[in-house]
Amino acid sequence: MTTPHRADAVAMRRTTTQPATTQVIAAAGDIACDPGSPSFQRLRGDASACHMRATARLLTKLDPVVVLTLGDNQYENGTLAKYRRSYEPTWGRLKDRTRPAPGNHEYRTPGAAGYFDYFGVAAGSRSAGWYSFDVGAWHLIALNSECAHVGGCGKSSRQERWLRADLAAHPAACTLAYWHKPRFSSGLHGDDPTYTAFWQALYAARADVVLVGHDHDYERFAPQRPNGAADPTRGIREFVVGTGGKTHYGLRTIRRNSQVRNTGTFGVLRLALRPGGYDWRFLPEPGKHFTDAGHASCH
Repeated sequence: MTTPHRADAVAMRRTTTQPATTQVIAAAGDIACDPGSPSFQRLRGDASACHMRATARLLTKLDPVVVLTLGDNQYENGTLAKYRRSYEPTWGRLKDRTRPAPGNHEYRTPGAAGYFDYFGVAAGSRSAGWYSFDVGAWHLIALNSECAHVGGCGKSSRQERWLRADLAAHPAACTLAYWHKPRFSSGLHGDDPTYTAFWQALYAARADVVLVGHDHDYERFAPQRPNGAADPTRGIREFVVGTGGKTHYGLRTIRRNSQVRNTGTFGVLRLALRPGGYDWRFLPEPGKHFTDAGHASCH
């Protein structure tokens, strides 16, 4: 096994130990508007943008054990001052149980300094931004999709080597990984093979779920292989949850294995992580009715 970089080894040891019972978590990305946006309206938002306060209320009501942010947590450039004005009074209410991932807007500030300053040790090493932890019987892995800033995401990159080592060190029955930019998407940005190496490592380790954002919509894929071929037995199920409150995007090319799509509803994904399986439900903001629910077993 490749020996992880020292900072990576420290990240690998960061765990959250909980009893092996059902644990409810929540996730979304693309969340808090820039305070300078015309739609900000003192956190109230308008008809089509800046609904981070509404999605934060969903989180508060749900009261999950862990909140996962899927990147672009604070627009437009993720400075600490903007985090304090927009993210903090909304999703920041659950900061003590949040395990974040960075997005491209975080890195519009050099080194994603505002992101790392705001979340502190919960965000992992500043030179990496990836880490892992356990929730009940599940192993969760936060990755950094902003490859140019962390030495790449491809095969044999520092991050990919760390991922394979982490998976080998944590052979959990159920594994979930999350980052910002999707490998598969029918949305504005579409598929991105940049993250094929992540998928290959996760697929080889029989991981179960990938959560991403970046496209401002909700999409659920059937279990599939890293090349996009359907695989109901060993495939990984991907959810795109770019619905945290910023804005909506439309769809472009509908990808194979895409099962459910919605482009007009802000909300959060609720996951009940059970020993041996999981249940999902998309929770819409008040006044909206789209939802998506189901359950599956781990590999």
